[in-house]
Amino acid sequence: MEIDALAHVHGEAGTDAPTRERVARSILEHGPSTAADLAERLGLTPAAVRRHLDHLVETGAVEPRDQRPRGNRGRGRPAKAFALTEEGRDQFEQHYDDLAAQALRFLRETGGDEAVAAFARSRLEGLEQRILALREEEPDLTPSEALARAMNEEGFAASVRSVPVGEQLCQQHCPVAHVAHEFPQLCEAETELISRVVGRHVQRLATIAHGDGVCTTSIPAPLAVRRSTSTTPDRARTTATNERRST
Repeated sequence: MEIDALAHVHGEAGTDAPTRERVARSILEHGPSTAADLAERLGLTPAAVRRHLDHLVETGAVEPRDQRPRGNRGRGRPAKAFALTEEGRDQFEQHYDDLAAQALRFLRETGGDEAVAAFARSRLEGLEQRILALREEEPDLTPSEALARAMNEEGFAASVRSVPVGEQLCQQHCPVAHVAHEFPQLCEAETELISRVVGRHVQRLATIAHGDGVCTTSIPAPLAVRRSTSTTPDRARTTATNERRST
């Protein structure tokens, strides 16, 4: 029997567990919700929903929030809205990670490592299209800036910073880190995408999937820029030598 994510984390596998997960999942999908909203959405009685919410609050998966008043309201306190906490979200992410890992293991067993690599590349096609669209919308964006912005939209918490040899792309969060630890093809496909977008070879310096605190990718300056920088002192010395000879 499969134990749902929330019940597994809190050591509970009773008959209430599936319904409790439905309540939490509804909040995940629809955002902060009142008990009345949840009751109507799930076809439960308000009393039953409140009982499940009390348990979810007690275990730290959900927290009550005051609703902002909208328009004229009647007497009495406004109904509380219930939102998932970070812990509650993490529990769902872990559940999805387990499912994704199982699917990729099946794909590897039936199609081999190349099938996993093909899947890893295909899942980034939407991200690449978004990068191209951003560059069309804002021509002043550099490839790395468009890359970071598109990654942010996908939850990577990415930023670009200048370094003496070019740029570094830093990702503070990786939505697939747990799965990528077992399937490095996910990281490899991402590196290939970064290289394609910036138009040159890049190098991964660190990854969250391998235990580092942040994913860091080195993006070297274009070759023409590096050559210009490296030859400037030589040109200056040659010019000075010619001037001395002429005198």
